[in-house]
Amino acid sequence: MTDLSCIRFAFADREDIAIVEPVILNLLVALGIGLLIGAERERRKGEGPARSPAGIRTFTVTSLVGAVSFMVGAELMLAISTAGVVALTTIGYWRGRNDDPGLTSEVALVLTVLLGGLSAQQPALAGGLAVIVAVLLASRTRLHRFVRSVLTEQELNDILIFAGATLVVLPLVPDRQMGPYGALNPHSIWILVVLVMAISAGGYIAVRLLGTRFGLPVAGLASGLISSTATIAAMGARVKATADIVPAAAAGAVLSTIATIAQMAVVLGATSWPTLRMLSISLASAGSMAVIYGAIFMILALRQKAGSEEVAGRAFSPVTALVFALTLSCIMVAAAALQDWLGENGIILAAALAGFVDTHSAAISVATLVASGKITAADAVLPILAGLSTNTISKLVLAGTSGGRSFAVRVIPGLLLVVLAAWAGALYALVGA
Repeated sequence: MTDLSCIRFAFADREDIAIVEPVILNLLVALGIGLLIGAERERRKGEGPARSPAGIRTFTVTSLVGAVSFMVGAELMLAISTAGVVALTTIGYWRGRNDDPGLTSEVALVLTVLLGGLSAQQPALAGGLAVIVAVLLASRTRLHRFVRSVLTEQELNDILIFAGATLVVLPLVPDRQMGPYGALNPHSIWILVVLVMAISAGGYIAVRLLGTRFGLPVAGLASGLISSTATIAAMGARVKATADIVPAAAAGAVLSTIATIAQMAVVLGATSWPTLRMLSISLASAGSMAVIYGAIFMILALRQKAGSEEVAGRAFSPVTALVFALTLSCIMVAAAALQDWLGENGIILAAALAGFVDTHSAAISVATLVASGKITAADAVLPILAGLSTNTISKLVLAGTSGGRSFAVRVIPGLLLVVLAAWAGALYALVGA
């Protein structure tokens, strides 16, 4: 009878249980934070009189202090506890200082009390940050070696430029349509600048890891999933920096179009299966041509001597990224002007104008019309291929302006063969139908 009464009492007070359980969870997270960071610091605490004053017990208690302080007195009590930890940490630092005392453990201890307080509000975020802190602390030797021995001064400068362009400039750029015909969005254009720099940096990293002969084709194929147009511009920039990597860069540029074809197949399949079925031969022909042409230049790149795999220049060229954005902006204004002058003369013209900027958006728009029953799948073939063709024109312009003549004469034929293969496959499918 007593047992049943206890059970009824426990279940009758479920609201109290719902209140207590999160508190216990938050305290357990705070405990885990202290143990995690403290365990890493304990291994580097040292021995003897010169050892660090803070180890696993100190970090664990400090994290719990932060959590309990917030639970008891909210932000004010947490601020008082943090100030106390800072004072004690300062005393410990001056007592144990030597020729090169360092501040890592002291700063980590102050951060631990704050993470403990955060665990009382957002335990998932606090736990994730604690893992990141522990990984950074444990990677001390590798990080030092990377920064001092692996990372060059030019690469560090490039990282700072990219961080400034992404974290400082991008949030400040207006996000609205402006300029001639309202065709330009500065925020979207600056995203393109950042995108080109990121893709070029990805190719640079791939070259450092795999060498030029493998790195650029692999980087081109992967970066094409982000933007084939930007990838071609980035590969052209690498050619201008290092002239003897033309075959590898050309392979990367053409292989990036495989991603364009693959993405188009995915979006068409998700939007209208009959449209994808109607264009299946066309897309397969274009993709096969891109693979064949890219493979030819990849083989040529593999036949280069090993000396050509040395990484030269910088991770990216800001000037090239700006020129890419300027060129694409001119194309966007020209497309808007054509649309304003000629009007909406059918979906073929609309898809062709949209294709100058993004072939996938044009394909989705047309496939949506098929899905809604406004046009047939056969009627969608010409507009979609028109968008693919005008997008190829954008790529041709960038291939001719970004990497010089040697790059252009290798990439432009491949781009033309890909789009011609797409049209040939579509013609075969329409005639067969």
